[in-house]
Amino acid sequence: MSVIIKEVTCKKELKKFVKFNIELYKNSPYHVPGLIEEEMITLDKKKNPAFELCDAIYFLAYEGDRVVGRIAGMVNRKSNEVWNQKYARFGFVDFIDDEEVVDALFGAVEKWARQRGMDHLHGPLGFTDLDHEGMLVEGFDQLGTMATIYNYPYYPKHMGRMGYGKDQDWHEFKIYIPKEVPEKHLRVGEIVKKKYGLKTIKFKRRKDVWPYAYKIFETLNHAFAPLYGFAPLTDKQIKYYVNQYIPMIRLDMVTIVIHEETDNVVGFGISLPNLSHALKKAKGHMFPFGFIPLLKALKSKPKVVDLYLMGVLPEYQNKGVNALIFNDLIPVYNALGTEYAETNPELELNSAVQAQWDYFEQVHHKTRRAFIKELK
Repeated sequence: MSVIIKEVTCKKELKKFVKFNIELYKNSPYHVPGLIEEEMITLDKKKNPAFELCDAIYFLAYEGDRVVGRIAGMVNRKSNEVWNQKYARFGFVDFIDDEEVVDALFGAVEKWARQRGMDHLHGPLGFTDLDHEGMLVEGFDQLGTMATIYNYPYYPKHMGRMGYGKDQDWHEFKIYIPKEVPEKHLRVGEIVKKKYGLKTIKFKRRKDVWPYAYKIFETLNHAFAPLYGFAPLTDKQIKYYVNQYIPMIRLDMVTIVIHEETDNVVGFGISLPNLSHALKKAKGHMFPFGFIPLLKALKSKPKVVDLYLMGVLPEYQNKGVNALIFNDLIPVYNALGTEYAETNPELELNSAVQAQWDYFEQVHHKTRRAFIKELK
């Protein structure tokens, strides 16, 4: 049966686009479904402020009446300006193991990208660095996380077949929680506090977080600036993410480091109980009952935590600020009985970030990749 590619043009089709990922992986023990409601908002050109800086198109692949693939094409104009590129992105991509389906999906996005004057297509990426990015190339037998993509092993094989090569890799680690804070961390932390006038802050009430919420994302803008494909978040985007993230944070797992004299946020660490099993139970739906396992997981004593967001201002990097953050969080994890933490994807070449795990037992258990192809 021949493959038909259709552009998504209405909310009903967008819902099919979002739900295809959940349907394709319904029998996978490793895939973690996102929440349909959240992804609908992310892809909604009227609700996601990223569309002030981005162009996008969504395609579905059909065999008869059956959806067999999906893909988004994106152009982040701000990122192209920052990096002096003419790159289009692909993302939100899933497909059955069929060459005709895959070729048709990527052919549609490549054509769209050329029409916009782009000379390369890379991904999988999202609209911003806070969206899911990177195709899994190692670790297919590992449970996914809320913040990452899971895909079948046949995905990267198709990428190579179509002429896409490696652009960047990210590594993910299991970091086993030590029973005590490493002695060197304690020493470094005290030195850093005194030398730079820094202070660690914890929160007891959610309303106390709000005065620092925007400062955290401003610090993120500076900390992430050199990273692959990053473009600074606008004020509207920061507001969007603040409203998305702050209500779900768990206060004991949030640590920020401020400069005492100015009250500026120098660094931050936001972790969460691992929500993978809860999201599998929710099966993509917050309501009517999906919120129950999620709330239980957020309030639990987790065996696994996710290191969800971390950042340090460039002028304070490699000076021990990370030690301050973990000096605070390690006792919290131990009190909860946490066994290990899952890192978010870390760029393969970002040795400074990966060096922070040198004093911990660690396992590199997943690798994901951004592929790239020149558009001729």
